[in-house]
Amino acid sequence: MARIEGGTAWLFLPHRTLSLPHVASGSGARYSDGTVSYWGKGEEALLEAEDGVHDGCRNDRARAIWEQAKLDGVDFRAVGNEPGWTLEIRWGDRIVFLGDYGQTRLEFPTPAPQEDEAARKTLLRTRHSGHELEVALEGRPCHDTMSGEGFETTVTARLDGKTLSGCGRALH
Repeated sequence: MARIEGGTAWLFLPHRTLSLPHVASGSGARYSDGTVSYWGKGEEALLEAEDGVHDGCRNDRARAIWEQAKLDGVDFRAVGNEPGWTLEIRWGDRIVFLGDYGQTRLEFPTPAPQEDEAARKTLLRTRHSGHELEVALEGRPCHDTMSGEGFETTVTARLDGKTLSGCGRALH
């Protein structure tokens, strides 16, 4: 998986994450640190690494979003649908809620969690700028209603009295 940000390509490989700077190329976008090289052209890419050349690679953009969140310091991430929303928790820092397919962005301080280990449930209640957010994380399997992807945590977010259901996972 790859994510391009400015002059850097972030490669999320099975056992490591690499940051490669942009270098001059005749065609396509090339990134290299002198040992590993990545060329992206259209929907395909070529990767040259210590273990050989991998041609015809295709990016998994959905998975790259989760890896980027992890790199950004997000500890837990959740998604939901109808309308589309995401929730990113940085323990001891903040919760970022994106709602209405990214049209609404709200940030809240991360409160001390209320944990019920027997029920495998964590509850977070927080307020900021006139908004109230309650997040329940339940340790039970969940499947995204759009993609069908499986997650280990069922998430219920209640924003200003409106209940949203989704799925999530710990990133660290």
